[in-house]
Amino acid sequence: MEGDGPEAAGIDQRFIPGHVAIVMDGNGRWAQKRGLPRTEGHAAGEAALFDTVEGALALGVRWLTVYAFSTENWKRPVDEVRYLMGFNEGMLLRRRDELHEHGVRVRFAGRRNWRVPKRLLRRMDEALELTRANRTMTLTIAFNYGGRAEIVDAVRSMLASGIDPAKVDEKALRAHLYDPEMPDPDLVVRTSGEYRISNFLLWELAYSELVFTDVLWPDFRRHDLFAAVREFQSRDRRFGGIE
Repeated sequence: MEGDGPEAAGIDQRFIPGHVAIVMDGNGRWAQKRGLPRTEGHAAGEAALFDTVEGALALGVRWLTVYAFSTENWKRPVDEVRYLMGFNEGMLLRRRDELHEHGVRVRFAGRRNWRVPKRLLRRMDEALELTRANRTMTLTIAFNYGGRAEIVDAVRSMLASGIDPAKVDEKALRAHLYDPEMPDPDLVVRTSGEYRISNFLLWELAYSELVFTDVLWPDFRRHDLFAAVREFQSRDRRFGGIE
């Protein structure tokens, strides 16, 4: 591809995944390997995220979804959870203008409940409003998110709407997901050498291509994204059919 340097060599611009989702895993192990507190790994992950965002923009990816904080992460030590709440608030303040300048629309997926600090919810709303009209790429941050929780919340929403049971189908359920407009991921990348989905986008990734890498998230950069896209382009996607 022109303008993206040798790191993007071998990528076919005609077959760029429209939606890439990433499980950003390995921050704690990255820090422990260096004798640092786990929180330092989370801080180092910010550079990885925004280099990846820039790489996705260079490729022409239209949707990028990242798993920032799961419904299970509340089980972590209180100090680490408190740090993550403040870190994510600060990251939105530091980066929202940069994302806006790149034409990135910021969205969030997950439960907006009492567990999420009100100040963080305000920062999320500010980023949503600032970038609402952008269309170059949509960056969805899955925060206080769980795939099972999303399906449960969708069913609750359908029941509350008074839907006729005879009309419950996949289309109806999708309309009640956190972001019905979000297309299913074409490619899901998980870092740190773990081979699990970890409750991420359970409904949406039914036919996603999965790529696993040993790279710990703070070390992940756009060239790792490009490698995952090359792997994606080598796959034969049949969606249950036969060529």
